[in-house]
Amino acid sequence: MNDTAPLKLSVLDTVPVWYDVPAARSLTELLELAPAVERLGYHRYWLAEHHNMPAFGTSTPPVLIGRLAAVTDTLRIGSGGVMLPNHTPLVVAEQFATLDVFHPGRIDLGIGRAPGGEPATARALRRTDPAHEAGFERQLTDLIEYLTPYKEDERPPVAVSPAPERPVPVWLLGTSASSAALAGRLGLPYAFAHHLNPAGTEAALARYRAEFRPVGLIERPYVAVSAQVVAAPTDEEAEWQAGPIRVAHVEGPTNPLTLFRTPEGAAGYRLRQSEKDYLDAHFGTQIVGGPASVRRRLAEFRALTGADELLAATPVFGVEARVRSFAILADAAAGEGAGQATAAAAGTADPGAASPVSSASSS
Repeated sequence: MNDTAPLKLSVLDTVPVWYDVPAARSLTELLELAPAVERLGYHRYWLAEHHNMPAFGTSTPPVLIGRLAAVTDTLRIGSGGVMLPNHTPLVVAEQFATLDVFHPGRIDLGIGRAPGGEPATARALRRTDPAHEAGFERQLTDLIEYLTPYKEDERPPVAVSPAPERPVPVWLLGTSASSAALAGRLGLPYAFAHHLNPAGTEAALARYRAEFRPVGLIERPYVAVSAQVVAAPTDEEAEWQAGPIRVAHVEGPTNPLTLFRTPEGAAGYRLRQSEKDYLDAHFGTQIVGGPASVRRRLAEFRALTGADELLAATPVFGVEARVRSFAILADAAAGEGAGQATAAAAGTADPGAASPVSSASSS
């Protein structure tokens, strides 16, 4: 953990789909969002894999990554993440090695273990059994091995084509201490889903830092932490824009086929007191508010996590509102000295720019 280095800002996008709005619009709006985020100085833009969940338009991260990389120049584009047990490691490696050919040095591969959907969908994806840590760990180390450059006279029996010219940065994503420990043992950068499990953040990050060994692409622990970020000109407007996210947190688990409500629709949703209490606790450490509140909450987030990077999850209604939220967050971060330009000067090592220490699969 580097408490003095400025915090980098990035985006985690699930491509929210709204009632009475064609799903295709959510996808095409990405072509506006990613360049706007790049102009604001953000560091990376990640897309999360989901299946059979109509509220999320991210069933094919590699396809979306290639499209967004083509309309941006400096922004790192990646997965947050690809759910590895849904796929074979070789196929994922081939996809991301190919993406790196077209966009060299700009592609990230974040890996998760969850199905990205409910049990019936997991079966339809023909997942292998993810219950055993050793099985997933082997998949992950195989993937890293496929993406590790090799000399021509040392070509393995099964290799990615085109052969990787540089290591594609592989991250491990998680919501628990077990994923944190695995990321540490393999020397991988780690992304924790604080927006899903805020109660587990401190323990998982402490475990990752304690377990970390420099056997992968990075020499010290590197942590990105996602948070719900809804920034607006006033606290009241930010709470209004956050209404659909709050409703989705209580409606989604019982109705996985629901879509996101508009702010007006969310305002008409009747929350029980127990749901209000849960949401107040869950959102207490997220970043929602006007400029002054965002600055305060950003400082609290950094103190809580010691993160190198914030992944802003901002599923608010409308492109203009989303870009405005990212702009307010960038202004707040600049006031804290957390901009991307100063981060480079401060020497915060980025996993995408690091030189390999060794293959993580040798651990």
